[in-house]
Amino acid sequence: MLIKALLFDILKKENTKLKMKFAHLADCHLGGWRLPELQQLNIESFRKAIDTCISDNVEFILFTGDLFDSAFPPIEVLKETFAEFRKLKDAGIKAYIIAGSHDYSVSGKTFLDVLEKAGFCEIAKHETEKDIDDPENYKIVLNPLIHKSAYVYGYPGKKSGLEVNDLKRIRIKESYQDHFRILMLHTTIDEVKGDLPIESIGINDLPHSDYYALGHIHIDFEQEINGKPVIYGGPTFPNNFKELEELKCGCFYIIEVEGYTKITKKEIKLKEVEVVKIELEDALKGTEQIISELEKLDLEDKIVLLKVFGVLQQGKISDINFVEIKEFLERKGVYAFLKNTSKLTTEKQKIDIQFQSSDMERVEDLLIKKYEKNNPSQFNHLIFPLMGALSLEKQEGEKKAIFENRLLSELNKVLKLEL
Repeated sequence: MLIKALLFDILKKENTKLKMKFAHLADCHLGGWRLPELQQLNIESFRKAIDTCISDNVEFILFTGDLFDSAFPPIEVLKETFAEFRKLKDAGIKAYIIAGSHDYSVSGKTFLDVLEKAGFCEIAKHETEKDIDDPENYKIVLNPLIHKSAYVYGYPGKKSGLEVNDLKRIRIKESYQDHFRILMLHTTIDEVKGDLPIESIGINDLPHSDYYALGHIHIDFEQEINGKPVIYGGPTFPNNFKELEELKCGCFYIIEVEGYTKITKKEIKLKEVEVVKIELEDALKGTEQIISELEKLDLEDKIVLLKVFGVLQQGKISDINFVEIKEFLERKGVYAFLKNTSKLTTEKQKIDIQFQSSDMERVEDLLIKKYEKNNPSQFNHLIFPLMGALSLEKQEGEKKAIFENRLLSELNKVLKLEL
């Protein structure tokens, strides 16, 4: 016992000498915007984060899911992304990564694997330990990515929160006390869930770590739980209208460890966001009223979010000439323009749209669970995997026959059929 106590004291003292600096990025969603200006700004925000990491001399970067907005992003997005990872490699900065719910593939193969094979990153790995006597009783063991005295573990996110059941089974290979343990996850934790009807897991149900590097929920969350930092690292750029309105810009974190852990949030603010709210009653005069209000504002080189709301007494939404409004804003030198009319209704149709596009994943989850409850079947467990397989997108320049073969291959893996 005395020897063990002395050994513990030695390791504890060694731990105080631990010194390192790393960055935490999440939810970059590269390729996620359809509007060219915002897609470019998304890439530029990512580039700014990488440049900051290089200039701040971080030793490694954690990417905690959804680097891309899909498992098969456009070729131009891939070119831009690979160029940034090459800069990291040239600077001697390691990149440790997990897939998220967007860039995850049921087959397990994504362009993250291409990044890894090119030597630009390392993907956190895991293995399954099955109980021969009870196949349903298994453990998922996370293998470490080792950087000096840091042990980095990770498990990927999956569509519709399917990773949560797996996370309840994860274990990590034990390390000595002087190792700084990092756990990368792309999921929802109970501490941020609130009233959201989605799957989640509590921090206390996860393996103990010195730093919890999280992704998936696009909120400003930086807390100390059980004496350890728990942080959602992104997004590096807002991913939809609502996020632009609420967050205004992207962010990431730089963490310094030297006897204690110092957390620094880095905002990535390349353009100003101007939210303009206008109430309308007469759609026939709507175009004139909106332009009149916008004319009063300094909007040059800003992202303009136009929110039009109210109950129309005359006319209908289609009577508002948003093309003319867009052309007016272009003359004022606006960088990008987005509109939202979800709270604009007619007198006879006072219906509020309850779900934004960013909530569709939760809606989908609820509807399928309701279906499973009302239609019990031994095949219900295939619903989410099949949806994942069928969500494959045709790549730019990919021939139809090749795409069909790839799709059939994914379905074959899910259904375990001989095609």
